[in-house]
Amino acid sequence: MRNIRGTALVPMLLCTALLLAACGGGSGRSPESPESTDSPNESTTAPTSPVGSPRPIGSPTPLPGTGGTGGTGGTTAEAPVSLTVEFSADGTTPNSTWTLQCDGAEPREGSTVPDPAGACAVLADQGAAALAEPAAGLMCTQELRGMQRAHVTGMVNGEAVDTSFSLTDGCQISRWERLTALLGPTDGSL
Repeated sequence: MRNIRGTALVPMLLCTALLLAACGGGSGRSPESPESTDSPNESTTAPTSPVGSPRPIGSPTPLPGTGGTGGTGGTTAEAPVSLTVEFSADGTTPNSTWTLQCDGAEPREGSTVPDPAGACAVLADQGAAALAEPAAGLMCTQELRGMQRAHVTGMVNGEAVDTSFSLTDGCQISRWERLTALLGPTDGSL
């Protein structure tokens, strides 16, 4: 009897090990770690040039002081952060349009988002990652906070941004709450 139990135990352990290996197919890093390559939302753009314009991957880095123009040392009035937010209270028709322009953590005059200084501080700290969509396959609570929608377009430190926000599940609500300075409060109406 003892050999039968031992013989059955080895295949069961091997099957368990294979199942565990299949379930943990990732590299062991968390999805938030910068080294993770499992995220479908990773940016494939190269680091930005000194003037904040995007460069194709593999293009040479402009020399400091050249403004990326190859020589004459031009400057630009373009802000490192320049965003437009189209806000829709009913979720269908945009009824407000706000702008945000930042130099680092400081908003430029004329920024009209709900809290320009707060929005610039978040974007200076987190860059375009602050606007990223939740990871694909992430399980989110099923709740509805309101019908509001926001569509954000523009540039953040040389990275193009074109993303939408809603209050339609727990992940989207959390994402909006992290950016209330840009999008306004989440006190929705149903």
